[in-house]
Amino acid sequence: MRLFKSETTKTITFIVISSICLLLSLVNSINNYLHFNLSWVAILLCGLPIIKEACISLYKEFDIKADVLVSLALIASVIIGETFAAGEIAVIMTIGALLEDLTVQKAQSSIESLIKLTPQKARVIRNKQEVMIDADDIQIGDIIRVIAGEIIPADGIIIKGEASIDESIMNGESLPVDKTVGDDVLS
Repeated sequence: MRLFKSETTKTITFIVISSICLLLSLVNSINNYLHFNLSWVAILLCGLPIIKEACISLYKEFDIKADVLVSLALIASVIIGETFAAGEIAVIMTIGALLEDLTVQKAQSSIESLIKLTPQKARVIRNKQEVMIDADDIQIGDIIRVIAGEIIPADGIIIKGEASIDESIMNGESLPVDKTVGDDVLS
């Protein structure tokens, strides 16, 4: 279940409403007054999307995922009269799917920001001349000149000079790492 921003808001709203209704369903006087169990709200708001997703994945791809098993648990709970358990399953699984989707979205945005940091151009020494080329056109064996403050456009080995290189993107270390001839550098 992949969520977009409006979907995320809707899902969070359904989780909150369903959770409140589940808690209220524990109070018998409210259920008797309303003439139905409030757990059904959680089953409808959080459970039906799970069942729908399971049916779609089964029909289109014959793909048996967790949604299918959760749907079976929901349906079985309703059949045996355990509506609170069904509602609880629906809410917990919806929370899990939401957290998974938010984690995926955060990872994707981190990868996109890393891609934006990749240099587009590189200084390559060819025929004893410095030439600016697209970073995508760097070939194995090219000698690249990197000026202080620039991002390293390709992985390689230092053949001349020394530098302090910010590798925080790769290893999380906040301090620059000193590099000299023979040391590996990563773009």
